Amino acid sequence: MAAVSRIMTAKEVADYLRCHISTVYRLAKNGKLPGFRLGADWRFREDALQNWLDVELTSASASELEEMGLDRSRVA
Repeated sequence: MAAVSRIMTAKEVADYLRCHISTVYRLAKNGKLPGFRLGADWRFREDALQNWLDVELTSASASELEEMGLDRSRVA
């Protein structure tokens, strides 16, 4: 049986990424951040978020990260 990933709120994700919560909502709404709606709220699987972050940090340029509201030095 596979391990169950922790489910995070948008606030927890914002704290984890050290960005504003509106950045989390914008990225999720635009399909750039892996998450799902639970009623009116967004939820994010920690393992999916970490996989996304690993890919973004290795493939995104500094300007792309800045456009998303992220700073490589703050999240690496």
